[in-house]
Amino acid sequence: MSQIWIIFKRELGGYFSTPIAYVFAAIFVFLGGIFTFYLGSFFERNQADLISFFQFQPWLYLFLIPALGMRLWAEERRSGTIELLLTLPVTMTQAVVAKFLAAWAFTAIALALTFPLWITVNVLGDPDNGVIFAGYLGSLLMAGAFLAISACVSALTRNQVIAFVISAVICLIFVLSGHPLVLEFVGSWAPEFLVRTISSFSFLSHFDAISKGVIDLRDAIYFISLIVFWLFVNAVFIDLRKAG
Repeated sequence: MSQIWIIFKRELGGYFSTPIAYVFAAIFVFLGGIFTFYLGSFFERNQADLISFFQFQPWLYLFLIPALGMRLWAEERRSGTIELLLTLPVTMTQAVVAKFLAAWAFTAIALALTFPLWITVNVLGDPDNGVIFAGYLGSLLMAGAFLAISACVSALTRNQVIAFVISAVICLIFVLSGHPLVLEFVGSWAPEFLVRTISSFSFLSHFDAISKGVIDLRDAIYFISLIVFWLFVNAVFIDLRKAG
């Protein structure tokens, strides 16, 4: 754990030593507010909740998280510092987990900066804060899944643009797999069990339940399993790079 902590502090500090952290956080908070108040019709709904904020989270993460994750390993490969990292007395698992946790912690900080929305809804009404907390927790888990995918793809290339595009496409597949239009199209020719299988991989269906306050252990296991799987693949790719 000490090795993970050292790399974690190095990576997290690296975000705030450049304008990346501040630009990302500002864009995230700004777009979150735009989606909530304008596209989500926060005031027009006249409901004391943050559904109008959480419903756009998958689409917000679809572009912002790959933009954050594309540099995790691609930048290391481009600058050549990956060779230095791999010579340190740390295991591949420790390096992968530490870099992921640093990026995830930074995402959590950006998500926490949206707290004025929580304050606003409490001032204007009497919301169920337990439901809102569950929404934030689900949003953080979903962000971790997005980030694990992006980190894995970043390990495959030294070109950050390519890493961003491929990550965004893979994440889009996971998001749209539960969209009604996709399910209706698949259901028109595929058997029911295949439709249910495709739907079960959807970020939308798992996050939607959590954002409404229904914390099902299966939804949490889904996101955690995705994170573990993609981090495992990430470590395999880096290990192959080291062996090569």
